Amino acid sequence: MVKNTFNQFALAAAVAGALGLAASPVFAAEGSKEKCYGISKAGENDCANSAGTHSCAGNSTVNYDGQDWKYAAKGSCEKLGGKSESFKGRGMPAKSS
Repeated sequence: MVKNTFNQFALAAAVAGALGLAASPVFAAEGSKEKCYGISKAGENDCANSAGTHSCAGNSTVNYDGQDWKYAAKGSCEKLGGKSESFKGRGMPAKSS
């Protein structure tokens, strides 16, 4: 009986940990990050796009699509070549100096 209780506790702890990790981007974005459209490469977007052509992170198919977004440090979006609102076309990646 003790072993079964321990296994249930371990499973509950693992599930709670996984849920905490899944929610962490949302909490991180609240204070220090913002959505930035047009800066993600294909397959590197953070969530669904504004055009509605896909509904998941990592599903973008075009580099720097103005409909796809990725979290960026607050105030850095335009410096990275993106915009804070979705737009038609593609963003311009920031040039390395």
